[in-house]
Amino acid sequence: MQKTKLTNILNDINNILVPRVCFGCNAHLIGGEKHLCTVCRNFVPLTEYSFNEENRVDRIFYGRINVKKTSSFLFFTENGIVQQLIHQLKYKNQEQIGVFLGDWYGQLLQEDPFLDNIDVIVPVPLHRKKLKKRGYNQVAEFAKRLAHYLNAEYVDNILLKTSNTKTQTQKNRIGRWQRNKALYVLSDSKFLKNKNVLLVDDVITSGATMEICAKALNETEGITIYITSMAVVPQFQ
Repeated sequence: MQKTKLTNILNDINNILVPRVCFGCNAHLIGGEKHLCTVCRNFVPLTEYSFNEENRVDRIFYGRINVKKTSSFLFFTENGIVQQLIHQLKYKNQEQIGVFLGDWYGQLLQEDPFLDNIDVIVPVPLHRKKLKKRGYNQVAEFAKRLAHYLNAEYVDNILLKTSNTKTQTQKNRIGRWQRNKALYVLSDSKFLKNKNVLLVDDVITSGATMEICAKALNETEGITIYITSMAVVPQFQ
């Protein structure tokens, strides 16, 4: 009891010295607010897509790759709350945002009866040089929390990126690279044999990254692939 009181006092002092602020609007957080103030959280644009109905993320990949079903958690808009969150996550060492979003989305997915058979969750990987520079994969904590809620295994050493190429912004360079070597490869395709795999990324823009990753995963016998992400750019609704 005394230890709990002391912890609360220390937390209050820390919040006074280093105030916690909302990643959406920079307002000071109060009470039980975490990462976002109550106002910003209410304005976070949820897609409300599920895995039991066709949605507009599905249409991004029609005719491009063999996947069972796709979805996404949030809409990503320029200068919006979601962009602010993901910017802090990727470039400001705020890994806890991945946990925050993963817990939020994970609880929603846990209620989706059409996604209760996932065996393995695989994050879109970073190249080893990018991983060393940033220190972490921005998708990792988000994907780990999804694995927790879906009672699946999180595996980050199966799908590997072979080149430090920016998938979304250097499509021509990727095309040249793929004529000579695969951009993503599997370290052990047998591990995924006959399994249901959920591939997870941060933002779906054109779908190029997910398409290339899914093609690599589809080299596995009997695999069934699902796709999801933290957010999707709304012009592809």
